[in-house]
Amino acid sequence: MSTAREESRPRPDVVVRRVGPEAAEHVMHVVHEAFSARPPLDPPPGALKETVHTIRGKLADGGGLLAVIDDQPVGTLILDPIGSSTYIRRFGVVPGMQGMGIAGRLIDAAVDAVADSGRGTDDLIVQAREELPATVRFWDRQGFREIRRYSPLVEMRRPLRTAVFQAPTADAMRGIGRSLAGQLSHGDLVVLTGDLGAGKTTFTQGLGAGLGVRGNVTSPTFVIARVHPSTVGGPELVHVDAYRLDGLEELDDLDLDTSLDEAVTVVEWGEDLAEGLSESRLEIRIVRAIGDPDDDRDPVSMFDPRRVEVTPVGPRWHALSFRALG
Repeated sequence: MSTAREESRPRPDVVVRRVGPEAAEHVMHVVHEAFSARPPLDPPPGALKETVHTIRGKLADGGGLLAVIDDQPVGTLILDPIGSSTYIRRFGVVPGMQGMGIAGRLIDAAVDAVADSGRGTDDLIVQAREELPATVRFWDRQGFREIRRYSPLVEMRRPLRTAVFQAPTADAMRGIGRSLAGQLSHGDLVVLTGDLGAGKTTFTQGLGAGLGVRGNVTSPTFVIARVHPSTVGGPELVHVDAYRLDGLEELDDLDLDTSLDEAVTVVEWGEDLAEGLSESRLEIRIVRAIGDPDDDRDPVSMFDPRRVEVTPVGPRWHALSFRALG
């Protein structure tokens, strides 16, 4: 567990390099150091059995990344393309270098490397050990979402075009919604997902303000859908709660005073239902970052910030500017 003095240390300059089989010895060294420092697991991680030969073979296809400080390797990962996905393998940072942003730099570089590869990869996938909840929590904060669990592994996925924004306050949450509104138009669909109290309605309040619609934006739980007319000649806002809908086709049966083709439609609890409404949509997931109260390096144990993950789906969003939302 780190001390306040350790946390106040200046962060060294980290360089992340794309590497191939020629770097197998350096990659193996980091992998062994990183995995040897982890708690004993049953069964033991296969990473401890890696050799220069096996690492060289793994690097031959998708390559890997090596983080260095003053030319000394301090972190690594291997990229393993399988079908339309790329798996992150042998991810590790050497002991004594955690908490310096190296892990995050490696993930950002992995996103860039896969995007530049021309393989048409849709997502990054990582497998974490379920006995290491802090590790699972780390990947969750990096935009990876659990998609399946087969003991002792938790498989987590991050769509490649997902952008992650921090919303430490309600005003920040509204600000992200307001910024997004400037890129919305008639017929657009926004699908909101998040636990109770995560901030879905707060986000929609900001979006409504940015669209310039009339009326207080509140949760539509008891009415299923509310229509907010525009005061500036733009699209109306249709705010839907899909929690009690068997399918979004039931929207056709609602007596709405507008056409969904002419409005911006925001659907709360719409995950797994939206595919039937539009091939193009923005999927927005709001996550409450709950920390570990026993980890004094974890600032979210003291506060209640949110993370907003924005994933564009379909051809409508090819020109979406994430930078405008930051």
